[in-house]
Amino acid sequence: MRESHLLPAARGAAYAVRAGQCATIRNPHGTQVVDTWALALDDPLDHSAMEHTRSVNSNLFFEAGQRVMSVRRRPMLTMIEDTTPGHHDTLLCPCSAEIYRELGCTGHHRSCTENFHEAIAAHGLSLPFTPASLNLFMNVPVAFDGSLDRLPPRSQPGDRVTLRAEMDLLLVLSACPQDVTPINGSARTPRDIEVILHAEGEEE
Repeated sequence: MRESHLLPAARGAAYAVRAGQCATIRNPHGTQVVDTWALALDDPLDHSAMEHTRSVNSNLFFEAGQRVMSVRRRPMLTMIEDTTPGHHDTLLCPCSAEIYRELGCTGHHRSCTENFHEAIAAHGLSLPFTPASLNLFMNVPVAFDGSLDRLPPRSQPGDRVTLRAEMDLLLVLSACPQDVTPINGSARTPRDIEVILHAEGEEE
């Protein structure tokens, strides 16, 4: 069954996705980063793991045709479509309260870490840690000397990626709240994201 959802700017949500089902994540403004995780429904401790994802794909970035792997080396998601220039980030951690304090923010500031835990709590789950995220649409070039940069996304308005579930899982998404650095574009403004759950091959 096809389902369409709006993921509000700076918020998170989790969606139960069955094996073979697809999730298309559309970026209406082109500038919004989406932190992404997966938890196996048969064991939520078997979560998406960027270290195993990089190892299996032999790539620092995440591209069409590659798979997100679990901490137990099980395939969780395959990117079957990508209309962006690619190079989705697997290196930077999800933003957190501590990071915003380092950036000079005072008081409460929403974060991808908070969004992750709120989203899984809505499904009756909790974890005592925050897994590393796949950062869709995030533009983090890697220099020859190993240094990283943080640049605005290269995606354009309406660009999308489609992920196919390789197991029954909980797909957790956060429309990153970052409004200090230009990781969400030069306007430093978080935006809404569209999420469509559908059968493979179904028109988005």
